[in-house]
Amino acid sequence: MRAHAAPLAVSGFGTDGQLCRRLEQQQLTAGRGGGAYSESWLQALIDQHPAVLPIEEIEPGLADAISICRELPTPSGFADNLLISPNGGIVIVEAKLWRNPQARREVVGQILDYAKDLARWSYEDLERAIGIARGERGLRLFDLLRAADPAVDDEAAFIDAVSRNLRLGRFLCLIVGDGIQESAEQLTDFLQRHVGLHFTLSLVELSLWRADDSGTVLVLPRVIARTVQIERAVVRLESGVTAVAALAPDNSPTRGVSGPTTITEQQFYSS
Repeated sequence: MRAHAAPLAVSGFGTDGQLCRRLEQQQLTAGRGGGAYSESWLQALIDQHPAVLPIEEIEPGLADAISICRELPTPSGFADNLLISPNGGIVIVEAKLWRNPQARREVVGQILDYAKDLARWSYEDLERAIGIARGERGLRLFDLLRAADPAVDDEAAFIDAVSRNLRLGRFLCLIVGDGIQESAEQLTDFLQRHVGLHFTLSLVELSLWRADDSGTVLVLPRVIARTVQIERAVVRLESGVTAVAALAPDNSPTRGVSGPTTITEQQFYSS
């Protein structure tokens, strides 16, 4: 079990007026409203300051992801935050408390359902949903990227990259909250239900600390766990021939052959 020790704020270091104050941890409150630091507050923080997410530690290629919208409508519900990188990478964020054991399981299943929904969309579907979330009908996604990063200039390449990631289900799914203690191994049952997606799932804890009543809050991000590559046997049927990407059993016609191999359809069903 890992825990944050209370950080200290030191001012005037090396002088006679040096002051050292212990910061007090602030708790997120359940629900969309109520309390100084609610789930809605956390969602707004991520939208306005996506740098609070330690994306570079999880997927360095998405470190420059730009906040696109909040409350993205999908058939499974509203995804809290959507970020997209200039190279077409897609980040889905769900901001939740992590204290209730049942809620833990539900939020993991929920964000993966969002990923499944997006994997069924085209680029135009995604653009339309973003327009609804932002209240801007006819919105062009590439214009949002250009406004945030004028160096992005190849719209065709961007559209192709986003479309490809949607088709493959290639997403970074982040569950962000406080008090997260779960390990990646305990989430395996959820991951196996979505073997058709090429997603990465990560749990991110954001602890909040205050030193006084000035309104300044120290936000301390930490990556708790992330999924690892899961080896899967892939079966593809093509014109009566079955390509099996797995090691053959000892009594099979392909004994002694390592790596992917090709057998007939009859041999496959016999095995």
